Amino acid sequence: MNIVLVTPEIPPNAGNVARLCVSVGAALHLVKPLGFEISDRHLRRAGLDYWEHLELTVHADLDALLAAVGTDPLRLATTHATRPYTQVAYTARDWLVFGSETGGLPEGFVARFPEHGIRIPMWGPSRCLNLSNAVAVVAFEALRQVRAADFYGVPA
Repeated sequence: MNIVLVTPEIPPNAGNVARLCVSVGAALHLVKPLGFEISDRHLRRAGLDYWEHLELTVHADLDALLAAVGTDPLRLATTHATRPYTQVAYTARDWLVFGSETGGLPEGFVARFPEHGIRIPMWGPSRCLNLSNAVAVVAFEALRQVRAADFYGVPA
């Protein structure tokens, strides 16, 4: 499983996601431009001592990311999607893609892959969850399904 943050802006969010990736056995992909340096102390602090266990790749842009994805399934987390994240059959090959904290995924990118959009249902006046919380919600649903299918060789 791969988790992608497109133009993340807040170091602690990316650090929390890095720690989450290690916990669910996912690689982390960051797409530039980043709102911080990889050496940022707040980023490192949020990831604690998990960095040595993290598979991290930084992509120059969305085209470089798509070249890495190849034919693997994309799941684009966006408030513009209509399909709930729970209505997807996840696999260990999925790329879970999340946008920046303030702008989400670029509209043009989402428009290229309308069938790949997923949404976390929201109630009340909330527009969205914190980025690291949204990643956790979707990643653990994907992990639940993947483990149930025994993709990692670990019984559910």
